[in-house]
Amino acid sequence: MLREIRNVRQVPGEHKRRWFTSDTMDLIVWIDESNHPAQLQLCYDKGRRRAERALTWKRGVGYTHTAVDDGETGGRYKSTPILVVDGSFNAARVVDLFKNGSVHLPSDIVRFVTSKIQEFQNGMAHMSLPSLTSNTIAPFDQSI
Repeated sequence: MLREIRNVRQVPGEHKRRWFTSDTMDLIVWIDESNHPAQLQLCYDKGRRRAERALTWKRGVGYTHTAVDDGETGGRYKSTPILVVDGSFNAARVVDLFKNGSVHLPSDIVRFVTSKIQEFQNGMAHMSLPSLTSNTIAPFDQSI
């Protein structure tokens, strides 16, 4: 179950952070001056080697879905974990994981995060490439 970490370090100049954690998931929600969410990051499948993913949303910017490279290389030293591009996303599974783990979270945060997961999935479902026709393909320009 996700539980809130108290006394989270706040970064000067950034929105207030609320951090919730469990063995399998982390949720960070940044709250603006009017007490509304301005950004979130949901990390799930935490603890599964090379499987952890992060869904990030920021107001005015949009979404990213990334894998977490844990920095483990099998060598002597561990590198710093970083986020890397990852396109696979199963919204139904992530909603289920989140709802099952968020029983003790404030209901407004649960609704907000769930809506953002579904909004991201809906946006992905509506993304499509325009069909290519002979009129849309420009001739190759050697001068470029």
